[in-house]
Amino acid sequence: MIELETRELEYFLAVADELHFGRAAVRLSIAQPALSKAIRRIETRLGVPLFLRSSRRVELTPAGEALREHGRHALNAVGAAVRNARRAGEPQAHLRLVIKPGGDAGLLSGILAGYAGRPDARRVDILFSGPADRSDFLRDGRADVGLLYAPFDDLDGLAHETLHTEDRVVIVPSGHRLAGRAAVHLSDLEGETLPRWKGVPGGDGTGPEVADVVQMLHMITVSRMIGVLPRSLVEPVPAGLVCVPVADAPPSRLVLAWNEQDRRPLVASFVAAALTARGGSETPRRPHTTATEAAVAAT
Repeated sequence: MIELETRELEYFLAVADELHFGRAAVRLSIAQPALSKAIRRIETRLGVPLFLRSSRRVELTPAGEALREHGRHALNAVGAAVRNARRAGEPQAHLRLVIKPGGDAGLLSGILAGYAGRPDARRVDILFSGPADRSDFLRDGRADVGLLYAPFDDLDGLAHETLHTEDRVVIVPSGHRLAGRAAVHLSDLEGETLPRWKGVPGGDGTGPEVADVVQMLHMITVSRMIGVLPRSLVEPVPAGLVCVPVADAPPSRLVLAWNEQDRRPLVASFVAAALTARGGSETPRRPHTTATEAAVAAT
């Protein structure tokens, strides 16, 4: 059986992410020749090339694409197993909740209050993340539960329950051509500049890169772009900006998510409290996953 060490997977994934040996070496804090040699050893052991190399670019082969997908899941699983094993030995382990700043649709206070009233409640540590990695926090064990937005966040491998559904709005400067509309359609946004979200590959955005909603709203204020977001992320609406409903945009769902392999009472109790605060049954439905759907903007 062919075996790869976790360190080797880390080396491969760094190059697969960066598609540049120099940048990957800096990210890993190792010398570039050592990294190149390590990748060649992996390819020799597997018997297939993982990268197409030229003087101008580095590309993944089909074998490399497959290893990137499954290797990341494997590395996340190992990390989660180590973290959960350590936490299992902590009799008073805290529960870690990952969210984006302001990304709770006003529900978090009620959920935390309900959870605090349960006899098995633990302290809740709140972790804030950027637009691209909340799902990874749950897959690799850095967080136990998270508030994510569907269809923007990748829910693959995660169990989840919908807490809130809302429409999406386009945010424009008050003098913008769409500002006076009662509603718009996605076709009305063609030709407009949308943001590129830091750390989020792909997407249709061609405007400046932004790391969070605050940065995006500032860029909209100075007429550098427009944005499409769930309504709760921009209320109250900042001065000088206008929110217009996007009539044909898929609705946004705020979901409570957790690793579908995680069946600890610590997590189950928090999920039950969140479902009670939502107004539904305390019993989570059978874990289910969805693929990431196409969206105008990532959040």
